[in-house]
Amino acid sequence: MRLTTRGRYAVTALLDLALQASQQDGAVSLSDIAKRQSISISYLEQLFSKLRKRGLVTSIRGAAGGYYLAKPLDEIDVMTIILAVDESVNAMQCGGHGDCQGGSMCLTHDLWCALSNHIEQYLKNITLAQLLDMKNVPSVSARQQNLSLKDINTITLSTSEANPA
Repeated sequence: MRLTTRGRYAVTALLDLALQASQQDGAVSLSDIAKRQSISISYLEQLFSKLRKRGLVTSIRGAAGGYYLAKPLDEIDVMTIILAVDESVNAMQCGGHGDCQGGSMCLTHDLWCALSNHIEQYLKNITLAQLLDMKNVPSVSARQQNLSLKDINTITLSTSEANPA
């Protein structure tokens, strides 16, 4: 089984959105998420388009625009996020069709099927609310926020140095 970056980035971006929403009023911009998570903004735009279509986020246009979660944190599970961006956690080489060995079922088909089911059930039982409560999330978020603020300070210093009063 291989969860691609699309699924990982979607979960990461929504967790970031959840963190920022809990710390500030107003919408969260994709550019801020992109800076904190080192994900390209164009990639985030593609992901958030899918997430919006699936009813996980809502958007507001304009200068103060950005994204909000469309549901409470405890109603958005990780598996729903992964499925929203057209990913799966299927560990079967055949995708569940049973044609993994030259059109026939392979010897370990049931093993990979059971593993896929366990992974799916696990991810269905983890919500954004639970992710926010995980041990390392607050410290990682604080570090990322500080890095983002350092970028802003560097830009401000560079601008003021270029245009001394």
